[in-house]
Amino acid sequence: MRNFKKDEQLNVLNHSCAHLMAQAVKHLYPDAKFWVGPVVEEGFYYDIDLGDQVVRDEDLAKIEKEMKKCAKAAKNIVRRELSKEEALEMFKDDMYKIDLISRMDEEETIISCYSQGDFTDLCRGPHVENTKMCRFFKLLKHSGAYWKGDKNNKVLQRIYGVCLPTQEELDAHLADLEDAKQRDHRKLGKDMRMFMFSDIVGAGLPMWLPNGFTVRRILSDYIMDKELAQGYVHVMTPSVASTKLYKVSGHLAHYKDDMFPIMEREGDEFVLRPMNCPEHMVMYKSTLHSYRDLPVRIAEIAHDFRFEAGGALTGIERSRSFTQNDSHIFCRPDQIASEIKAVTKLILDVYKDFGLSEYEFRLSLRDKDNTDKYFGNDELWEKSEAELREVLKEMDVPFYEAQGEAAFYGPKIDVQVKTALGHDATLSTIQLDYQLPERFELEYVAASGEKQRPVVIHRAILGSLDRFVAFLLEETKGNFPLWLAPKQAVVIPVSPQAHVEYAMEVRDALASKGIRVSVDDRNEKLGYRIREAQTSKIPLDIVVGEGEIAERAVTVRRFGAKEAVKMSLEEFVDSVVKEVASRS
Repeated sequence: MRNFKKDEQLNVLNHSCAHLMAQAVKHLYPDAKFWVGPVVEEGFYYDIDLGDQVVRDEDLAKIEKEMKKCAKAAKNIVRRELSKEEALEMFKDDMYKIDLISRMDEEETIISCYSQGDFTDLCRGPHVENTKMCRFFKLLKHSGAYWKGDKNNKVLQRIYGVCLPTQEELDAHLADLEDAKQRDHRKLGKDMRMFMFSDIVGAGLPMWLPNGFTVRRILSDYIMDKELAQGYVHVMTPSVASTKLYKVSGHLAHYKDDMFPIMEREGDEFVLRPMNCPEHMVMYKSTLHSYRDLPVRIAEIAHDFRFEAGGALTGIERSRSFTQNDSHIFCRPDQIASEIKAVTKLILDVYKDFGLSEYEFRLSLRDKDNTDKYFGNDELWEKSEAELREVLKEMDVPFYEAQGEAAFYGPKIDVQVKTALGHDATLSTIQLDYQLPERFELEYVAASGEKQRPVVIHRAILGSLDRFVAFLLEETKGNFPLWLAPKQAVVIPVSPQAHVEYAMEVRDALASKGIRVSVDDRNEKLGYRIREAQTSKIPLDIVVGEGEIAERAVTVRRFGAKEAVKMSLEEFVDSVVKEVASRS
């Protein structure tokens, strides 16, 4: 998906088209006033004050029609420079422009505006030369938006659009948008009965339905088995803890705005935990460790809570209640490189199992211009950043660096993916931490008999299970591989009365091998039940009738396949068991 904000040509074109839209809106709504019309990653928008009028879906076509007239008029787009006084005079009847002009730096003596025919707007530019260059556009959606993002201000009408250089490029982009819409995990999750939200429960608090919980359970078992094979031990810690813990860890000082409010009970203060590292530090400290014991790898499938802003909530991709595949590795300094390499290899191994190939490694560093929000000193930060960088280079893993993306206690290796909605999301993470062992006074007995500080590697392979499920839904369009599908097969008797006994036998043969299967013996036409199995994205629909009963066979159609295949029941059960076991 194109990034219209970063592409210089598309940026200029889309900003010019925002002005074209504003001109058309002004023709249709003469009293309209305009706040800002920036270019964003997916195109452009403009915030508009239409008085008491509200934009509706049908109004977009009307605005598009007027935009086409304005584009066809082929008016030159002309820049004009004004002094601050001239600008204030020109827009004296527009409170929104007056606000913008008044907040400009005093040194900014030259202010620019752009005119196209009968429309003039305040703008820094640049713009295309002529309105005709903006003729390949589409208005996408509309919403309400508070002026300046302040809920105490008036709600403006925000209209989104996109503009491309040619009709062919626009058509291709719109097709991509439609595909992304069909991939949106919020739609798929609802259609497949995976999860739900309810206002009475609270925004950003997902409830997992049976189908979704089944997928989560399979993912949990899968990753825990992987971890057990690599020497991890699994624990369980509470989702609420005393503020004393988070004062020691530094979360209250550095992360409080992202946490739920403090709760007071019986003279103590508690908070819902945003992450699990403090609890794991306490667990490690409860036992005396020798240098021979290290590394200690503590892992947890942990329920966490963060108070994300309402506008940032995005289904289960970004929510206020989520579950992390979390772990903390306590190791000696000489074990850092080998442990990070092992975690990186585990990430790559997991991605191979899921067929993931479109991702990037990011080395997330602290913001050197704003070090107040981070723990520790420059020397420790430079040391830990260099260690992560060196491991990536040794493993020959391509990566890019990003300042300001580190955790407050240490730098990270993040694995970044693009979601179907175009969001840049972190799927997995590895964090190197010298700070929390110091704050919790963690120790191990070295070979010399002296007590020394371990180093902690924070890591999450599946990251948030919620976000991972969202990503899988969008990558597969809900067409999960057989081993992961919430329902793997459905047996459909041709006649719900005459053939149901054999259908039950087929079901039992599969169920005895751990296959998630049901029988659809509703009194509906065969075609209807087959179509519903396909709509529900069940990987295998199995039809049985007189012929299958006589031959002790099944007729199987895979999701998305045009042809059905007939085989013996024994052969079919054996093939399904092997496919699930191989996670192919």
